[in-house]
Amino acid sequence: MANRHRGEIEAEIGGKTRTLVLTLGALAELEDAFGAEDLLALSERLATGRLKARDLARIIGAGLRGAGDTLSDEEVGAMTISGGLQASVRIAADLIAATFGEADA
Repeated sequence: MANRHRGEIEAEIGGKTRTLVLTLGALAELEDAFGAEDLLALSERLATGRLKARDLARIIGAGLRGAGDTLSDEEVGAMTISGGLQASVRIAADLIAATFGEADA
């Protein structure tokens, strides 16, 4: 079960309920992927709400890997998410909110 106080969320991805969390390693991975100089720049970038489908796969993939999964971004992008694109956006938003605080979602 996900612990929101530790920044964890749960989501149904690929037909399974999975835990996601943006650990420091996962955040460093996203800093690199988005070309952000630091956590503040990453937070500001994510807070814009302007995300590509590839960005969603990166965020969700980093969250899965932060929770111990080994899926690549490409594998995450190929998986079905119940609820489609809207659910993918909600998962990324929930993960960002759990990590940076509810006001930033």
